[in-house]
Amino acid sequence: MAAEFIPHTPEEIAEMLEAIGVSSIEELFADIPAEVLKRYKPLGLGPKSELEVAHELRERAAQNLDPTEFVSFLGGGIYDHFIPAVVEHLISRSEFYTAYTPYQAEVSQGTLTWMFEFQTMVCELTGMEVANSSMYDGATALAEAMFMAARVTGKRKFLLAASLNPHYRQVLRTYAWAAELELIELPYDERGLLARRALDQALASGTEFGGLLIQSPNFFGVIEDLEGLKESLGQAFLIVSTNPISLGLLRPPGEFGADIVVGEGQALGNPPDFGGPLLGLFATRQKYLRQMPGRVSGRTVDAEGKTGYVMALQTREQHIRRERATSNICTNEALCALAATVWLSALGKEGLRELAELNLQKAHYLAERISGIKGYRLKFAGPFFNEFVVQTPRKPGEVLAALREAEILGGLDLSPYGLGDSILVAVTEKRTREELDLFVEGLREA
Repeated sequence: MAAEFIPHTPEEIAEMLEAIGVSSIEELFADIPAEVLKRYKPLGLGPKSELEVAHELRERAAQNLDPTEFVSFLGGGIYDHFIPAVVEHLISRSEFYTAYTPYQAEVSQGTLTWMFEFQTMVCELTGMEVANSSMYDGATALAEAMFMAARVTGKRKFLLAASLNPHYRQVLRTYAWAAELELIELPYDERGLLARRALDQALASGTEFGGLLIQSPNFFGVIEDLEGLKESLGQAFLIVSTNPISLGLLRPPGEFGADIVVGEGQALGNPPDFGGPLLGLFATRQKYLRQMPGRVSGRTVDAEGKTGYVMALQTREQHIRRERATSNICTNEALCALAATVWLSALGKEGLRELAELNLQKAHYLAERISGIKGYRLKFAGPFFNEFVVQTPRKPGEVLAALREAEILGGLDLSPYGLGDSILVAVTEKRTREELDLFVEGLREA
């Protein structure tokens, strides 16, 4: 097995080329367009000793900006929350620890038990009836929700809120292209909310849609108004992507009639870690259980009357007939989901509410202070949770560069996302009053 990780020697490469009838590596990859090859850069470190490799990797790692040494206001879908020590302690135990996932969860009552608890907590958070034991991340969970809605409704066109995370929208477009689904994007208004007039016009056009995909809080941190959306959509699915921590305060999407609720669970006990690994949440109505992708752990009673746990559903190609598979998703993000289960258990209902309140209050304190600085203002007037968009008097990149000099990661430059004069600022419970005030002074000086 280890041989697959050993680089091939020149002699082995020559032997391989001769066997397949080509004269060179360049000829082997001749089908790759020249334009693509221009962008090719050799990967790897070259032939070096272990000592040299370790030294070079340390040098490269030192070039990263460490959020533990900077004051971080980065967000946009991945957040810097406090993780109690109990989380790492429990997930690092040999009974649980895995680099990827338990492929045969059926043989472990412990794994099936925490999966069941995780599903239960996701249902309680989202206000839904059934949940799976996790998916790869929030973006693909949303795309899988679109696929599920297409299967149930038989419709090929979907409405998409432009206030959705742009990376999620990119994933949705990729999935839709491959499945020959059509996405119709709806604009947002001056408050940063889905433009209801555009939605009403689309629904009045006579086109039959499979559903509406919307995010709340959305990419701008604004809390979308979900009231009445399901009634307007009728048979079309209301699919909501959400920040699970916000549900410590906000009414869950299930109470607004959502058919599917998804989300990014990284904030639940998983560190930012350069953007991964992540954790997809997926919950729906009981009547759609057999259309839901992923794994589902169930609780039962054995012949002796003892409680036990079983793998109730695995609707993927490896387990059922291919034509009936709901998804090609291989498995679940077991270790990240376990971390979320421990994290939620440690906080409890009241702890989650208190955490959400801290995020809300600190974000609003900072937003109010920033609004008092000449040249800065909030971009959108809609209500927000722990994230908001700030319009800057200078180019966002220049402002953020000045903040980095003061060891502050000031937020996300929204220039690549069509807002060339704004930054997205996220505030979590980890930010102290002193750090918030330091950020304000940094903006004033910038």
